Amino acid sequence: MRVRPSNGIRRDALAGIIRRTRPSELPAERPTGPEGHRLIPRGDAGDLSADRIATAAFAFRGYDVSNQGRSHELLGHRAYGPVFRAVLEEASAIGSEALGVKLDLVGRVRDREPSTLATYAQDAATIVAVEVAQLRLLEEFFGVPLARAGLGFGYSVGEVSALIGAGVYRMDQLLPVLLGFAEDSAALVAETTMGILFTRGPDLPFEEVERTCRMISGEGGGLIGPSAFLSPNAALLIGQGDTVGRFGRAMAGELSVEASLRCRPNRWPPLHTPLVWRRSIPNRAAVALHSVAGGTREPSLPLVSCVTGEASYTHWNSRQLLVEWTDHPQRLWDVIDHTLSSGIRLVVHVGPDPTLIPATFKRLGDNVIEHMRARRLERLGRTVIPGLGRHTWLTRMLPAGASVLRAPFVHHLILEDWLLERDVP
Repeated sequence: MRVRPSNGIRRDALAGIIRRTRPSELPAERPTGPEGHRLIPRGDAGDLSADRIATAAFAFRGYDVSNQGRSHELLGHRAYGPVFRAVLEEASAIGSEALGVKLDLVGRVRDREPSTLATYAQDAATIVAVEVAQLRLLEEFFGVPLARAGLGFGYSVGEVSALIGAGVYRMDQLLPVLLGFAEDSAALVAETTMGILFTRGPDLPFEEVERTCRMISGEGGGLIGPSAFLSPNAALLIGQGDTVGRFGRAMAGELSVEASLRCRPNRWPPLHTPLVWRRSIPNRAAVALHSVAGGTREPSLPLVSCVTGEASYTHWNSRQLLVEWTDHPQRLWDVIDHTLSSGIRLVVHVGPDPTLIPATFKRLGDNVIEHMRARRLERLGRTVIPGLGRHTWLTRMLPAGASVLRAPFVHHLILEDWLLERDVP
C-alpha cells in the first residue's frame, strides 16, 4: 500500500521535510523523550476540556525496552490507586488463564520489574492494562471519555489497547488473543536480526523495500520483512539468519535511491513481519478472534490502524485487520500523516513512559522549523544558514497548506504525567 499523500502533496515532497538524520537519531530503539514538545502547561485546568478533546488524538504506545514508566506512582496514589489496581488485577486474572501460569501484574508494577524477552507476554499484558487503566482514571475522575476525542491510534501492542478503549472489544475478549501468541513471537527472536534502513534526504520507496524483502526470502535461508515504516525515509527491518545482511548487499541494485542499513543490538519480537508465519501466528490469531465475542460495533471514535494508515475500522472488519496486524508492517508515518491532516491540535500519549511516537512527532516538528527558517532566510535575501547546501531536498517548496507543516504547532500531553500533576479529592 502506498503512503497516502496529504492535501495532494506527493510522498517525496513530504520526505523532503525530514532532515538528513544520523542512524543513532532514528526513533527505533530507545528514542529520546518528549522534551522540547509544546507541552500543556502544568496546572492548566482547561487543557482537557470538551472543546479541546474534540481536536485531540489519543496515541497508545507499544512495547519498548522499558515498560513501567510512572505506573508504580499511579498504583500507589491515594485516589487513583484502587481503580488502577483493579484493572491490573483484572488483567492478571485474564493473563493467568490465557497463559496457564500465575500472573501478578500488581506486584510487577509495584516492584518496577525490568523487561526482558522472557517477560514479553507479561510486559504486553502490563502495557494493555496500564493504558486501559489510564483511560479509566481520565473518565472516572475528570469526566473525559475517550469517545469525545477526534481520533485514536496505537502502535503495535497499543492498537490492541486502542480497540479496547474504543469499545470494540472488552479486555477479557482481546487480551487472551494477544497473549496466546506472545511467547511464540518472543521465541522467534533468537534467530533474528533487526536493522534500520534509511536514506539521507529522498523518500524511501516502500514498495521496493517490500519487493526486495520478498526476493531475499525467496532465495531460501530465512524470512525477512519490514516491521515498521517509521517516516518517509526510514524503515525497521527484521530478518532471520543473515537475511538483513543479504538485503544490505542487494539493495544497491534493487532500490531506486541510495540507502543505508544499520543493524541494531536490541532484538524485538518479530510481530508485523512474515517471520510469524513460522509459528502459524496469523492463522492462530484468526481462529482465536473468530471464537470470541465482540468486534461487532464501530469504534466510539475514528480509530486509525497502523495496518492501513487510515481510519479503517468498521462494525465488521476488526477481526480481519487484527489478523493482518500480526504480519503486516506498522505504517506509523501514514498514521501521523493522517493525524496531521485531520486538524488535530493536541496529541495525548497513553501508556507508561511513551517515547517512540513523541520522538517521531518532535523530530518532524524540528525538521519543519529548520526547513521554514531556511526558506525565510532565502526570501529575505540573507545568507543561507550553514549546511543548507547539503540538504538538496530543501529546494522543494511545499504549499503553505500542507498538513505536515502543522507538526510544530501541535501540543503534546503525556497522560501519566498529567494525571499525577492533578489535584484530586
